[in-house]
Amino acid sequence: MKLFPRSLFGRNALLLVLLIALGQIGGGLLLREMVIKPRLDQIAESVARNVAAIRAGMLALPPAQRPAFVDGFNQQATAGRADKARGPRVLLTPLERGFVRSVSARIASQGVEAVWRREPDGGLALRLTLDGSDHWVVMPGLLPARELTGALVAVSVGSALLALAGALWFQRRLNRPLVRVVEAAHTLAAGREPMPLPEDGPTEVATVSRSFNQLVGSLRQTERERALMLAGISHDLRTPLTKLRLGVEILRDRMEPELVSSMTRSVEEMDAIVGQFLDFARGDGDELPVPTSLDDMARALGAASADHGRPMALQLGGAPTLPLRQQAMQRAIGNLIENAWRHGRAPVTLSTRVVGQEAIVEVADHGDGIDPAEADALKQAFRRGNADRGGTAGAGLGLAIVQRIAQAHGGRLELETPPGEGLHARLRLPLPPG
Repeated sequence: MKLFPRSLFGRNALLLVLLIALGQIGGGLLLREMVIKPRLDQIAESVARNVAAIRAGMLALPPAQRPAFVDGFNQQATAGRADKARGPRVLLTPLERGFVRSVSARIASQGVEAVWRREPDGGLALRLTLDGSDHWVVMPGLLPARELTGALVAVSVGSALLALAGALWFQRRLNRPLVRVVEAAHTLAAGREPMPLPEDGPTEVATVSRSFNQLVGSLRQTERERALMLAGISHDLRTPLTKLRLGVEILRDRMEPELVSSMTRSVEEMDAIVGQFLDFARGDGDELPVPTSLDDMARALGAASADHGRPMALQLGGAPTLPLRQQAMQRAIGNLIENAWRHGRAPVTLSTRVVGQEAIVEVADHGDGIDPAEADALKQAFRRGNADRGGTAGAGLGLAIVQRIAQAHGGRLELETPPGEGLHARLRLPLPPG
């Protein structure tokens, strides 16, 4: 089963090859049964009659004249043949064996024992014994040496190759739209919108392309409506949050400090959640990539975090300049840093490096980490981790935003918890070719 192709094109190509091969074999067998064998019987019958006539003529001659008669007949039978031998071939070909067997059966009814030999020029001679003397009579060259002549083989192979080439070309033409659908599906799965598929070709293929285009359009409309809803709700929440923050500042001197601090933290958490909603709804489709140094971006984010009382260790590995959507990438790395401080424990490390054909940005904390089984689920929108890391407030959009931004850059987000360490959130971005 390992030799059996897994792709549709490979399976159809194998099927076409087998069908063409079976067709050629069937055609050869049909040619043998319908043409060659009847012709062989006709030739054998003619030769048997000639042998009977030759034997009768020799019996009518005096014994002394029979050798001369046989020599004259043999010269006439071999006229036009090559004088030199064709080679040391002694064994009979399958066609000759059938011919000899058929002639021998026919002349046996005449009381003649058939004994054959190969002549130097490649022909066949039959021994006739008359009055105790052996006479070798050469059979005329009525029989081809092979069933499959060079012309027949060339025509068969040429027609098979022509049919195979045409079938493979037609199959590739049918397979190309399916390949486009698969590529578009991979693009859609990576979080990017594929180009509309051409709705041409056979009816079934055009229907698949049209249905896929309709699916992409429906997803686009759904995403647009969801983004609009999230943006509207988030925008409407900003006004009451601003009023709450202003009210807390006004009443700061009239309230207990602990209550003021608690209310301030709650407002900031709600404002952060609203900000995540806005970031998720905003998207990054309108921002154009520009050459950006990941190390410079890491330094700027590290300094900003230190300004807010969250110093980080930087480990910069000389990552190259990449074409990035700067605001989107800053938002992605910033979300990883916020996630480390909110759900993990210090110290937090921000590092950059190059491994193979990828640039890596990693944020590592020393918290309790996550269950490896939850890694993929945490990259989805509105999904939060277990109670150990998810006890603080949050909308469950931070890692989903990072995942979407990574996919928009052709990369991916990895979440890993090494033994004895906290969560390592790793952005892998492909290096430009060359």
